[in-house]
Amino acid sequence: MLLGENPRALSLNELAYLRFKQALITLSYKPGDYLNTAQVMADLEMGRTPVNQAIHRLAGEGLLQVIPRKGVMVAPLSIDDALELIEVRLANESLCIALACQRVTDSDIDALRAINQQIAAASLQRDRINMMLLDRQFHHLLASIAGNSRLIDILSVIHAQAQRFWATTLSRESHMQEVIAEHEAIIAALACQDPQAAEAANREHVLSFKRALLTG
Repeated sequence: MLLGENPRALSLNELAYLRFKQALITLSYKPGDYLNTAQVMADLEMGRTPVNQAIHRLAGEGLLQVIPRKGVMVAPLSIDDALELIEVRLANESLCIALACQRVTDSDIDALRAINQQIAAASLQRDRINMMLLDRQFHHLLASIAGNSRLIDILSVIHAQAQRFWATTLSRESHMQEVIAEHEAIIAALACQDPQAAEAANREHVLSFKRALLTG
């Protein structure tokens, strides 16, 4: 089941894409593994055409690689790729936070806090997958508050790639608690509509991810 999604409201192509993306982000399919299309169809409970459409879409987003005469491979993870992603996150999320500070509403703040509380509950249960999916909701809502559709699309791709790296760090309870506190600092700055504090809080959030990744 897709967190926060109503499968009946989605086309088969979109549903296959979202299910496949979720499996990749949560590392249900391991980086570097070659995938058997028939097995993916069975895993996702989807037909060949929607799965093939999803493969091409996810390859375009850098989560899969289509290798001629070999098949479909889950994109490998490397520290160099992670460091490049961090640079791109810092640049794009800085714009996102600046716009969000201008446009955030009280109901947006309530929604962000509600998601972060759910993340805290998932952390207590050591439910890594639910925590990741809720984190994706948190960052998608931040991008939506910024109100720029092109930025939303860019950040969606960046966060999907970054979350595969983040999944490797979530065995550390201390890092889970850091993430929740960092989210709360972002929310507090947005609630005050303080762009400098919000930018600093978000920068610390991204650099915390970097430190967790590099220290294992």
